[in-house]
Amino acid sequence: MSNDLQEEMNSPTNRRKTFTIPQLLIRKRTSVKIVMVTAYDYSSALLAERAEIDIVLVGDSLGMMAAGHKDVLPVTMDEMVYHVRMVRRGLKRSLLLADMPFGSYQISEELGLANAVRLLKEGGASAVKLEGDAETAPLIKKMVHAGIPAVAHIGVTPQSVNLQGGYPVQGRDEESRQRLIASAENMVNAGACALLLEKIDPAVASHITQSVEVPTIGIGSGSGCDGQVLVWHDLLGLPPGKTYPHVKEYASIGQQIVDALSHYKNDVISGIFPPQEQHTK
Repeated sequence: MSNDLQEEMNSPTNRRKTFTIPQLLIRKRTSVKIVMVTAYDYSSALLAERAEIDIVLVGDSLGMMAAGHKDVLPVTMDEMVYHVRMVRRGLKRSLLLADMPFGSYQISEELGLANAVRLLKEGGASAVKLEGDAETAPLIKKMVHAGIPAVAHIGVTPQSVNLQGGYPVQGRDEESRQRLIASAENMVNAGACALLLEKIDPAVASHITQSVEVPTIGIGSGSGCDGQVLVWHDLLGLPPGKTYPHVKEYASIGQQIVDALSHYKNDVISGIFPPQEQHTK
Protein backbone atom coordinates (compact mmCIF):
# COMPACT_ATOMS: atom_id res chain seq x y z
CA MET A 1 0.00 0.00 0.00
CA SER A 2 1.36 3.43 -0.96
CA ASN A 3 2.11 6.04 1.70
CA ASP A 4 -0.57 8.34 0.26
CA LEU A 5 -3.22 5.60 0.41
CA GLN A 6 -2.14 4.60 3.92
CA GLU A 7 -2.41 8.23 5.04
CA GLU A 8 -5.87 8.52 3.48
CA MET A 9 -7.07 5.33 5.16
CA ASN A 10 -5.78 6.54 8.53
CA SER A 11 -7.29 10.02 8.21
CA PRO A 12 -9.94 11.09 10.77
CA THR A 13 -12.60 11.06 8.05
CA ASN A 14 -11.99 7.38 7.30
CA ARG A 15 -11.74 6.38 10.95
CA ARG A 16 -15.11 7.83 11.89
CA LYS A 17 -18.16 5.62 11.62
CA THR A 18 -20.81 5.96 8.96
CA PHE A 19 -23.73 7.99 10.26
CA THR A 20 -26.90 5.90 10.10
CA ILE A 21 -30.60 6.20 10.91
CA PRO A 22 -30.22 4.26 14.21
CA GLN A 23 -27.58 6.77 15.25
CA LEU A 24 -30.21 9.51 15.02
CA LEU A 25 -32.03 7.90 17.92
CA ILE A 26 -28.79 7.45 19.84
CA ARG A 27 -28.08 11.17 19.45
CA LYS A 28 -31.58 11.90 20.75
CA ARG A 29 -31.09 9.73 23.83
CA THR A 30 -27.59 11.03 24.56
CA SER A 31 -28.41 14.71 23.86
CA VAL A 32 -25.58 15.06 21.33
CA LYS A 33 -26.54 17.65 18.73
CA ILE A 34 -27.01 16.61 15.09
CA VAL A 35 -25.42 18.72 12.34
CA MET A 36 -26.92 18.94 8.85
CA VAL A 37 -26.12 21.06 5.81
CA THR A 38 -27.48 21.16 2.28
CA ALA A 39 -25.28 20.35 -0.70
CA TYR A 40 -26.06 20.04 -4.38
CA ASP A 41 -22.92 18.71 -6.10
CA TYR A 42 -19.87 16.46 -5.78
CA SER A 43 -17.38 19.13 -4.69
CA SER A 44 -19.64 20.44 -1.94
CA ALA A 45 -20.24 16.88 -0.73
CA LEU A 46 -16.49 16.24 -0.49
CA LEU A 47 -16.05 19.33 1.66
CA ALA A 48 -19.00 18.43 3.91
CA GLU A 49 -17.55 14.94 4.29
CA ARG A 50 -14.14 16.33 5.21
CA ALA A 51 -15.80 18.54 7.85
CA GLU A 52 -17.48 15.41 9.27
CA ILE A 53 -21.02 16.75 8.87
CA ASP A 54 -23.54 14.18 10.14
CA ILE A 55 -26.24 14.58 7.49
CA VAL A 56 -26.06 16.11 4.03
CA LEU A 57 -29.42 17.15 2.61
CA VAL A 58 -29.96 17.52 -1.11
CA GLY A 59 -32.79 19.98 -0.65
CA ASP A 60 -35.25 21.24 -3.19
CA SER A 61 -33.75 24.61 -2.25
CA LEU A 62 -31.44 23.82 -5.16
CA GLY A 63 -34.21 25.32 -7.27
CA MET A 64 -33.31 28.74 -5.87
CA MET A 65 -29.65 28.31 -4.94
CA ALA A 66 -28.42 26.32 -7.94
CA ALA A 67 -31.00 27.00 -10.65
CA GLY A 68 -32.04 30.58 -9.94
CA HIS A 69 -35.79 30.05 -9.53
CA LYS A 70 -37.79 32.30 -7.20
CA ASP A 71 -38.99 29.31 -5.15
CA VAL A 72 -38.71 25.51 -4.95
CA LEU A 73 -41.80 24.64 -7.01
CA PRO A 74 -40.16 24.15 -10.45
CA VAL A 75 -37.74 21.44 -9.25
CA THR A 76 -38.42 18.08 -10.93
CA MET A 77 -37.80 14.50 -9.87
CA ASP A 78 -35.21 14.04 -12.62
CA GLU A 79 -33.32 17.09 -11.34
CA MET A 80 -33.42 15.77 -7.77
CA VAL A 81 -32.14 12.35 -8.80
CA TYR A 82 -29.33 14.01 -10.80
CA HIS A 83 -28.17 16.16 -7.88
CA VAL A 84 -28.54 13.37 -5.33
CA ARG A 85 -26.37 11.14 -7.50
CA MET A 86 -23.66 13.82 -7.67
CA VAL A 87 -23.65 14.30 -3.91
CA ARG A 88 -23.62 10.54 -3.31
CA ARG A 89 -20.27 10.28 -5.10
CA GLY A 90 -18.70 12.70 -2.64
CA LEU A 91 -19.89 11.05 0.58
CA LYS A 92 -18.56 8.07 2.49
CA ARG A 93 -19.62 8.56 6.09
CA SER A 94 -22.24 11.32 6.13
CA LEU A 95 -25.87 10.25 5.83
CA LEU A 96 -27.44 11.36 2.54
CA LEU A 97 -30.97 12.75 2.83
CA ALA A 98 -32.95 13.71 -0.29
CA ASP A 99 -35.96 16.00 -0.65
CA MET A 100 -39.13 14.84 -2.36
CA PRO A 101 -39.84 17.74 -4.76
CA PHE A 102 -43.22 19.37 -5.30
CA GLY A 103 -45.54 17.13 -7.31
CA SER A 104 -43.55 13.96 -6.65
CA TYR A 105 -45.85 12.68 -3.88
CA GLN A 106 -48.90 14.96 -3.62
CA ILE A 107 -50.78 13.35 -6.53
CA SER A 108 -50.99 9.83 -5.09
CA GLU A 109 -49.34 7.62 -2.51
CA GLU A 110 -48.34 5.18 -5.25
CA LEU A 111 -46.49 7.92 -7.13
CA GLY A 112 -44.87 9.12 -3.91
CA LEU A 113 -43.64 5.65 -3.04
CA ALA A 114 -42.30 5.10 -6.56
CA ASN A 115 -40.41 8.40 -6.50
CA ALA A 116 -38.96 7.70 -3.06
CA VAL A 117 -37.67 4.40 -4.42
CA ARG A 118 -36.04 6.33 -7.30
CA LEU A 119 -34.14 8.57 -4.89
CA LEU A 120 -32.71 5.52 -3.13
CA LYS A 121 -32.13 3.28 -6.17
CA GLU A 122 -31.02 5.83 -8.76
CA GLY A 123 -29.70 8.59 -6.54
CA GLY A 124 -28.16 6.60 -3.72
CA ALA A 125 -29.96 8.44 -0.91
CA SER A 126 -30.23 6.82 2.51
CA ALA A 127 -33.50 8.55 3.43
CA VAL A 128 -36.06 10.97 2.00
CA LYS A 129 -37.69 14.12 3.37
CA LEU A 130 -41.21 15.25 2.59
CA GLU A 131 -43.43 18.09 3.71
CA GLY A 132 -46.95 17.76 4.97
CA ASP A 133 -49.47 17.27 7.73
CA ALA A 134 -51.93 14.51 8.57
CA GLU A 135 -52.47 13.82 4.86
CA THR A 136 -48.82 12.82 4.49
CA ALA A 137 -48.83 10.33 7.36
CA PRO A 138 -50.23 7.36 5.37
CA LEU A 139 -47.51 7.79 2.74
CA ILE A 140 -44.79 7.91 5.39
CA LYS A 141 -46.23 4.70 6.85
CA LYS A 142 -46.03 3.01 3.45
CA MET A 143 -42.47 4.24 2.92
CA VAL A 144 -41.33 2.85 6.24
CA HIS A 145 -43.09 -0.45 5.49
CA ALA A 146 -41.14 -0.54 2.20
CA GLY A 147 -37.85 0.04 4.02
CA ILE A 148 -37.48 3.73 3.18
CA PRO A 149 -36.53 5.98 6.11
CA ALA A 150 -38.59 9.18 6.01
CA VAL A 151 -38.02 12.57 7.62
CA ALA A 152 -41.14 14.72 8.04
CA HIS A 153 -40.89 18.48 7.41
CA ILE A 154 -43.37 20.68 9.32
CA GLY A 155 -43.73 24.37 10.12
CA VAL A 156 -42.90 26.60 7.20
CA THR A 157 -43.14 24.30 4.21
CA PRO A 158 -41.64 25.96 1.11
CA GLN A 159 -43.67 23.82 -1.28
CA SER A 160 -46.80 25.44 0.19
CA VAL A 161 -45.49 28.97 -0.28
CA ASN A 162 -48.61 30.01 -2.20
CA LEU A 163 -50.94 28.78 0.55
CA GLN A 164 -48.86 30.22 3.37
CA GLY A 165 -48.40 33.53 1.61
CA GLY A 166 -44.65 33.48 2.03
CA TYR A 167 -42.54 32.14 4.89
CA PRO A 168 -44.08 33.48 8.14
CA VAL A 169 -42.99 32.02 11.48
CA GLN A 170 -45.42 29.29 12.57
CA GLY A 171 -46.82 28.57 16.03
CA ARG A 172 -47.33 32.10 17.32
CA ASP A 173 -51.05 31.64 18.05
CA GLU A 174 -52.80 28.85 19.91
CA GLU A 175 -54.47 27.34 16.84
CA SER A 176 -51.16 27.15 14.94
CA ARG A 177 -49.38 25.81 18.02
CA GLN A 178 -51.86 22.95 18.47
CA ARG A 179 -51.78 22.16 14.75
CA LEU A 180 -47.99 21.85 14.80
CA ILE A 181 -48.00 19.65 17.90
CA ALA A 182 -50.63 17.38 16.30
CA SER A 183 -48.65 17.27 13.04
CA ALA A 184 -45.51 16.20 14.88
CA GLU A 185 -47.40 13.43 16.68
CA ASN A 186 -48.98 12.24 13.43
CA MET A 187 -45.62 12.08 11.65
CA VAL A 188 -43.93 10.19 14.48
CA ASN A 189 -46.83 7.76 14.82
CA ALA A 190 -46.60 7.11 11.07
CA GLY A 191 -42.96 6.11 11.47
CA ALA A 192 -40.94 9.23 10.63
CA CYS A 193 -37.36 8.78 11.82
CA ALA A 194 -36.89 12.52 12.42
CA LEU A 195 -38.69 15.83 12.15
CA LEU A 196 -37.43 18.94 10.40
CA LEU A 197 -38.89 22.04 12.08
CA GLU A 198 -38.68 25.14 9.89
CA LYS A 199 -39.37 28.63 11.26
CA ILE A 200 -41.45 27.45 14.21
CA ASP A 201 -41.72 29.60 17.32
CA PRO A 202 -38.78 28.45 19.51
CA ALA A 203 -41.01 27.69 22.51
CA VAL A 204 -43.23 25.46 20.37
CA ALA A 205 -40.22 23.79 18.72
CA SER A 206 -38.76 23.03 22.16
CA HIS A 207 -42.08 21.59 23.31
CA ILE A 208 -42.25 19.33 20.26
CA THR A 209 -38.63 18.26 20.73
CA GLN A 210 -39.27 17.27 24.33
CA SER A 211 -42.52 15.50 23.46
CA VAL A 212 -41.43 13.20 20.62
CA GLU A 213 -39.14 10.18 20.70
CA VAL A 214 -37.38 10.97 17.42
CA PRO A 215 -34.85 13.79 16.91
CA THR A 216 -35.82 17.21 15.63
CA ILE A 217 -33.67 19.24 13.25
CA GLY A 218 -34.35 22.95 13.34
CA ILE A 219 -33.90 25.80 10.91
CA GLY A 220 -35.01 29.15 12.26
CA SER A 221 -36.72 27.35 15.16
CA GLY A 222 -34.39 28.12 18.05
CA SER A 223 -31.76 26.20 19.97
CA GLY A 224 -34.12 23.75 21.65
CA CYS A 225 -34.08 21.29 18.73
CA ASP A 226 -31.92 18.16 18.70
CA GLY A 227 -29.93 19.46 15.73
CA GLN A 228 -29.65 22.24 13.18
CA VAL A 229 -29.53 22.57 9.40
CA LEU A 230 -28.33 25.47 7.26
CA VAL A 231 -28.32 25.97 3.52
CA TRP A 232 -24.82 25.70 2.04
CA HIS A 233 -24.97 29.03 0.22
CA ASP A 234 -26.35 30.89 3.23
CA LEU A 235 -23.72 29.80 5.74
CA LEU A 236 -20.86 30.41 3.28
CA GLY A 237 -22.08 33.74 1.89
CA LEU A 238 -22.67 32.45 -1.65
CA PRO A 239 -23.36 34.76 -3.41
CA PRO A 240 -22.56 37.82 -1.27
CA GLY A 241 -25.61 39.71 -0.11
CA LYS A 242 -28.34 39.86 2.50
CA THR A 243 -28.95 36.78 4.65
CA TYR A 244 -32.06 35.68 6.53
CA PRO A 245 -32.40 36.59 10.24
CA HIS A 246 -32.10 32.94 11.32
CA VAL A 247 -28.90 32.38 9.30
CA LYS A 248 -25.36 32.80 10.57
CA GLU A 249 -22.84 33.49 7.81
CA TYR A 250 -19.70 31.59 8.81
CA ALA A 251 -17.63 32.77 5.85
CA SER A 252 -17.84 35.30 3.03
CA ILE A 253 -16.72 32.94 0.28
CA GLY A 254 -18.87 34.71 -2.30
CA GLN A 255 -16.97 37.98 -1.93
CA GLN A 256 -13.65 36.13 -1.98
CA ILE A 257 -14.64 34.52 -5.29
CA VAL A 258 -15.64 37.90 -6.74
CA ASP A 259 -12.30 39.35 -5.62
CA ALA A 260 -10.36 36.43 -7.12
CA LEU A 261 -12.19 36.67 -10.45
CA SER A 262 -11.59 40.42 -10.59
CA HIS A 263 -7.90 39.85 -9.85
CA TYR A 264 -7.71 37.28 -12.64
CA LYS A 265 -9.50 39.62 -15.05
CA ASN A 266 -7.12 42.47 -14.28
CA ASP A 267 -4.06 40.22 -14.71
CA VAL A 268 -5.26 39.05 -18.12
CA ILE A 269 -6.03 42.59 -19.31
CA SER A 270 -2.70 43.93 -18.08
CA GLY A 271 -0.71 41.01 -19.51
CA ILE A 272 0.51 39.73 -16.13
CA PHE A 273 -1.19 36.39 -16.72
CA PRO A 274 0.02 34.09 -18.08
CA PRO A 275 3.66 34.82 -17.26
CA GLN A 276 6.07 34.70 -20.21
CA GLU A 277 8.24 31.99 -18.67
CA GLN A 278 5.31 29.57 -18.79
CA HIS A 279 5.69 29.36 -22.56
CA THR A 280 9.43 28.80 -22.55
CA LYS A 281 9.60 25.81 -20.20
